[in-house]
Amino acid sequence: MGRNGSVKRSASSSAAGAAAGPPSFSVNPADYRLMEEVGYGAHAVVYRAIFLPTEDVVAVKCLDLDQLNNNIDEIQREAQIMSLIDHPNVIRAYCSFVVEHSLWVIMPFMTEGSCLHLMKISYQEGFDEPVIGSILKETLKALEYLHRQGQIHRDVKAGNILIDGAGVVKLGDFGVSACMFDRGDRQRSRNTFVGTPCWMAPEVLQPGTGYNFKADIWSFGITALELAHGHAPFSKYPPMKVLLMTLQNAPPGLDYERDRRFSKSFKEMVAMCLVKDQTKRPTAEKLLKHSFFKNAKPPELTIKNILSGLPPLWDRVKALQLKDAAQLALKKMPSSEQEALSLSEYQRGVSAWNFDIEDLKAQASLIHDDEPPEIKEDDDIPRNIEVEKIVDYFFPIEVI
Repeated sequence: MGRNGSVKRSASSSAAGAAAGPPSFSVNPADYRLMEEVGYGAHAVVYRAIFLPTEDVVAVKCLDLDQLNNNIDEIQREAQIMSLIDHPNVIRAYCSFVVEHSLWVIMPFMTEGSCLHLMKISYQEGFDEPVIGSILKETLKALEYLHRQGQIHRDVKAGNILIDGAGVVKLGDFGVSACMFDRGDRQRSRNTFVGTPCWMAPEVLQPGTGYNFKADIWSFGITALELAHGHAPFSKYPPMKVLLMTLQNAPPGLDYERDRRFSKSFKEMVAMCLVKDQTKRPTAEKLLKHSFFKNAKPPELTIKNILSGLPPLWDRVKALQLKDAAQLALKKMPSSEQEALSLSEYQRGVSAWNFDIEDLKAQASLIHDDEPPEIKEDDDIPRNIEVEKIVDYFFPIEVI
């Protein structure tokens, strides 16, 4: 199945899950007309689509199974989990099925796209605090529900917070990973580690340590900073440096002088989330009782105001693709290695980060020898973190 929306049909398409109740959607690819591209990543493309029997508008996420190292049964189990979700602030999967070399996941279509898209198009410096409060409160409701169900989302970020025309906020996954949830085990494959380092909690990155739902609270705090500034902390650095800075530096936060436009309540809430010791972070349930969220306005009173006058989602996505492609073309690429690295960086900037072992080890050696990250005093973290140990832990299998 190509980016032009053409459909490769398979007579042996298999269902991976179906919605428990109405609306009901079939697992026959011929029942869907793929329209405009509304999301994209290294291994997935999301389309606006028409379900022909009822003419309902849906989103179809097409995952390239050849590029994903996960076992197809595992991916389908993840899709089944998505189909069981029942919360107004969490995207659910209506159904999913295999079409040749792709897994199609049928989901609700969120007409305004992600918070990341909105910031890239119109709010490069971030949103105002009332808008941030509305978005974060709805997202936190989603996390509280998932954690109560025993699920860890593990990829909370602005790019996965979706909005519709009425201002409804839903936590979803339109990125490159097939997995929306996990239960605390790192997703590992032969030669890549799929994730988003800028948002990852220290315990997720630290070799030999486990993690739980508190990892989502850290990512939630990073997302709060992302919505406030238009970008995540450390986002300008390469993946290996982000790993080291997350582990070795003091937690990022809102500056009481530089970020004067934000309230003390907001700054305190972010600081509560971004504590290195996961046992000291609040639960989603407790965080919802914070004064910042108690005073947050309903989304229909704040979010709808930022949506007025925007072009359709697919036009915005196309504009971003052209802009990113133009920026990529302007880069000087004297070698094939630099060209490959530039493409990798481009893909990371668009959605999630999918980084390669050799790339990481090369960056690790450069940082270790020539450019050690600035170390700030932080009593919660060890001082003897070894770059090679981190890389070898995540990627223990030799690449063939």
